[in-house]
Amino acid sequence: MKKLFAEFFGTFWLVFGGCGSAIFAAAYPDLGIGFVGVALAFGLTVLTMAYAVGHISGAHFNPAVSLGLWAGGKFPAKDVLGYIIAQLIGAIAAAGVLCLIVTGKSDFVDIGGFAANGYGELSPGGFSMTSVLITEFVLTMFFLLIILGSTYVKAPEGFAGIAIGLALTLIHLISIPISNTSVNPARSTSQALFAGGEFTSQLWLFWLAPIAGAIIAGLIHKALFSKE
Repeated sequence: MKKLFAEFFGTFWLVFGGCGSAIFAAAYPDLGIGFVGVALAFGLTVLTMAYAVGHISGAHFNPAVSLGLWAGGKFPAKDVLGYIIAQLIGAIAAAGVLCLIVTGKSDFVDIGGFAANGYGELSPGGFSMTSVLITEFVLTMFFLLIILGSTYVKAPEGFAGIAIGLALTLIHLISIPISNTSVNPARSTSQALFAGGEFTSQLWLFWLAPIAGAIIAGLIHKALFSKE
């Protein structure tokens, strides 16, 4: 249960901090933090929680990470479902809190895009389904390769959280204009549930592509690096 609570709080912080920065601060009048600020916010959520609860649960905060670590032989199959459920609950709880804050604004009209992910007309830059699918697959694959490599027994100790947090920052710098950056099915689900409409119907891609990329990364790591 400690591991599941750690995953809940870590995923909550990721969605609240990352998506919250996109909703409230990215284009704030006169002094918005922009794409760079949002990318940094997502990286900082993972970095901070990796050191806060990583020693308890391994700091997955992402169903794709749990499945990628399982594919790489670094996480037991019996724990995967529990982790994913805890991550989803944490993400949805964070989105709920963000929704409460948004609706309390004096000129509130509707929830809008709510930092949800999308392709086609819902892509910030108008990128196609194929472009978004490739982007999410490739970036999640490399994210898992970085996670598996930086936590490997022969890697320098104590620096994994920094490498992983910076990797997520870089991923967002690349792909916010393309898909609003997912690489995390829990993060995508929580925002789509509140944004509704077409965001919900496009959610399948933000499960399929990250999970496929993560599993491929796990298999690559297992085949090429873990037997050194």
